Amino acid sequence: MIIVILALGFLRRPLAIVAALLTALSIAILNDSFAGSFSEKVTRSVRQISPHMAAKMRPPHTPVIRGRPSAKRAIYICGRPRWMFVLIFSTASLILWFLSCGLLTVLWAFAFGLLGTILHASFRTPNLKARLNTFREEFRAVWRNYSEL
Repeated sequence: MIIVILALGFLRRPLAIVAALLTALSIAILNDSFAGSFSEKVTRSVRQISPHMAAKMRPPHTPVIRGRPSAKRAIYICGRPRWMFVLIFSTASLILWFLSCGLLTVLWAFAFGLLGTILHASFRTPNLKARLNTFREEFRAVWRNYSEL
């Protein structure tokens, strides 16, 4: 729902579409698996152009203590910490939101999307597991009555 409202609001502002893509990318990089695959794809693309630069983009070696890697492993994208990329992409998207005058549209889109989600969650039927449990209990009660006959 948020994406539909954003699409309708940004048909006339191409810079705001770029800002939305940068915002989505900065949020997606917070996911570990996406950050790893994004780093791998960028490194492969750079390796085709400049192998020397791709070698510099490798993450630093992690220390191994007693044959085991540390449990808390930092995620690196193109040899830099993940927070640096999130900060760069978030700052760039915020500047683009401001320049495209789309900041108010984004706030309205999030407000309507959040309102729609809350309304949908409040008016939906009880979840499927609870319905199946009540159906199973009713079926057992009826089955017991038939078995007593």
